[in-house]
Amino acid sequence: MSDTCKFKIDGKEIIAKKGQTILEAAKENGVFIPTLCNFTGVKPKGSCRICSVKINDRFMTSCTTPVAAGMEVESNTEEISDLRKSIIELLFVSGNHFCPSCEKSGNCELQALGYRYQMMVPRFPYSFDKKNVVATGPKLLKDQDRCIKCQRCMKTIKDDEGKRYYAFKNRGRDLEVVMDEEMSKTITDELAKEAMENCPVGSIIYKGVGFSEPIGTRKYDKQPIGSLIETN
Repeated sequence: MSDTCKFKIDGKEIIAKKGQTILEAAKENGVFIPTLCNFTGVKPKGSCRICSVKINDRFMTSCTTPVAAGMEVESNTEEISDLRKSIIELLFVSGNHFCPSCEKSGNCELQALGYRYQMMVPRFPYSFDKKNVVATGPKLLKDQDRCIKCQRCMKTIKDDEGKRYYAFKNRGRDLEVVMDEEMSKTITDELAKEAMENCPVGSIIYKGVGFSEPIGTRKYDKQPIGSLIETN
């Protein structure tokens, strides 16, 4: 029995391994589906919803939906593009994403998606409350105004025993992603830099390297997001 199957995304035939998600199969076949919470190597949760596609007139998150033979997937339609754009706009108005002053500008996935979907003025009112910048640790600061609660840091930044450096605190509108204060004191330089790199926005910043990369050489200065299949 074959361990592969065929399905279509926007009419393009995709060959996928059985057990893959739509998002994984799309990447391998050169089809870009945007995502902010998904990260290679960790279990997907479908929390950001930007990877939503349409199957049989139902919206589904492509990072959690397994492929099936003969499946017809809609991804690059006007309706879905507007849905993704609205999610991006909601993220911008719910946090202080002022790109010119952010150290992650040019390397920020949310900013790059804003350009891709031609976001100008958000259709929603700004609604965020002023939150703190936590900079008590020796290597990292956490700007809560920029956090989109994607959980990437929680799922990927762990010590040698598998204990997480980041976790949720509080509930509802007071929900925040915080770093363990004791663990923050001993985090290695390599892991601290990885935490900044894995964050899709400018919420986690490695101290001492802000604005060190000149305009024109940053990741999304060179290639717009989606022009090449990203590794994560």
